[in-house]
Amino acid sequence: MEQIDQVKEATAYIEDKISVKPRLAIVLGSGLGALADRVEDPVVLQYGEIPHFHTSTVQGHSGRLVTGLLQGCPVVVLQGRLHYYEGLSMAEVVFPVRCLKMLGVDKLIVTNAAGSLNPDYQPGDLMLIRDHIKLVTDSPLRGRNIDEFGPRFNDMSDPYSKEIRDLVKECGKKLNIELKEGVYCYMPGPSYETASEVRMLGLLGGHAVGMSTVPEVITAVHSGMKVLGLSCITNMGTGIVDQPLHHEEIIRVGEQVRKTFITLLEAIVGAWPPN
Repeated sequence: MEQIDQVKEATAYIEDKISVKPRLAIVLGSGLGALADRVEDPVVLQYGEIPHFHTSTVQGHSGRLVTGLLQGCPVVVLQGRLHYYEGLSMAEVVFPVRCLKMLGVDKLIVTNAAGSLNPDYQPGDLMLIRDHIKLVTDSPLRGRNIDEFGPRFNDMSDPYSKEIRDLVKECGKKLNIELKEGVYCYMPGPSYETASEVRMLGLLGGHAVGMSTVPEVITAVHSGMKVLGLSCITNMGTGIVDQPLHHEEIIRVGEQVRKTFITLLEAIVGAWPPN
């Protein structure tokens, strides 16, 4: 079955179950899934029950699609994401994003847990993603272009909308939440980066590193969505501090910043222009 047919089948299933018509979607990364609990009048679908969806296998990713109202805005929240390192193809990783587009979503917020490449960015910091560096050779757009979603060659000059970044900075000021802003580097994982790789990424202009987000952003931008990216810095990159990395620590830091993270995201949803 062609992927476009699979997307249509999955989207039809979701539309039959939900009660709102969302225009804004939020993808929640490791340890950041608590925002989904703030959705009012929620309809919850497990990934495994949606045709052609894969179930996340990673701790901190619940694998649920939640629709309802957040700050009065109809939203769809992906509580957990899929990763290339789980053994999926790029097409499978971004399948949920294509379903979001077919649902009518034109605004996407992507969040993640990331390691710091910069000594000035500490665990617990929130970083607006200004741009990204893709260190994975595969692409979600490789292969036959799906013209229903976008052009063969898509522009990536403003993947993380400057207009929305400026709006988020204003939200941060009003809430007295300090925001960093930088470049996110996408590595394949699942191994954490070596100290030499961390130094290399810093020299390339990166500020944070992680194993997700970029395939979703490429796919969303290809289909005309306006995207905002937000990283929670959960650890220092290998070699910046002399200690090993553990996923449990990343989950713990995500939980520590839960209140600030939720407060900021709710303010963003409430402030994002409807059109």
